[in-house]
Amino acid sequence: MSEPDSDAGPVEENIPEDVDAPDIEEAEAQDSDVEEAAKHVPSSIPLRVRDLRKTFGGITAVDSASFEVEEGTITGLIGPNGAGKSTTFNLITGVYSPTSGSVTFQGQDITGLQPEKIANRGLVRTFQIARELEEMTVLENMLLAPRGQRGERLITSVLPGLRSGVDDQERELLERAWDTLELFEIDHLAREDAGGLSGGQRKLLELARALMTEPEMLLLDEPFAGVNPTLEEKLLDRIHALREQGYTFLLVEHDIDLIMDNCERVIVMHQGSVLAEGPPEEIRDNDEVIDAYLGEEI
Repeated sequence: MSEPDSDAGPVEENIPEDVDAPDIEEAEAQDSDVEEAAKHVPSSIPLRVRDLRKTFGGITAVDSASFEVEEGTITGLIGPNGAGKSTTFNLITGVYSPTSGSVTFQGQDITGLQPEKIANRGLVRTFQIARELEEMTVLENMLLAPRGQRGERLITSVLPGLRSGVDDQERELLERAWDTLELFEIDHLAREDAGGLSGGQRKLLELARALMTEPEMLLLDEPFAGVNPTLEEKLLDRIHALREQGYTFLLVEHDIDLIMDNCERVIVMHQGSVLAEGPPEEIRDNDEVIDAYLGEEI
């Protein structure tokens, strides 16, 4: 028996002549492209939460919660007391760092970033208890909110050649602040100290101030708590008008009827996890959701 030729290459598998052999390098490149694309969130889903978990000592406040918020929608986040709603908000916006899991906004991982860095990316929140600067006027509160103000940098605020740009921006921001206050019908309170506002007026101011940051998405934590029906209706009108302009909202609220009547999608949390999500009409008829609310009619 003759010995095999030492110059012969490796033995190749037999490939039928009528089947094209794929180019290995091209296939690997395609796989790499697919893997890279999978890391990014489609623009139609600005916020994606995956397996979010938060423990405080031996207590699990949020337990592997996952959900998405679609662009240009008002999405409600509901659940019984202690379901983990506010903690989830705090994890998304950087108030707390998650024990595990991830938060993606506009295709970028923002898990565990500081709140101001998240806000600077366009994900802005309001709080259950309005946090206005009480000793400053309503107008001054508004003018503090915008990002990237030139006057905040020492060199641009003092050098004559750069100062004109600061003045131009300040005039622009002042005009925008007045327009926004007028939109929320609190422009007549502009010169009043923010600490003298009613609870409902403070909620209007907080939402108006959030808009001054030019956000991509707004997270509202119980925006209607303590608000009288007239101001509640005014707030809802403003939120719907802003959604029609392209804003995206995620809001926590205990008023189930309000959520069902005003949200395109509803996410239900229970014991730290997502129990159900979908259109309001599906959530109303979900037996697990009804049981979570102790048999109450949803």
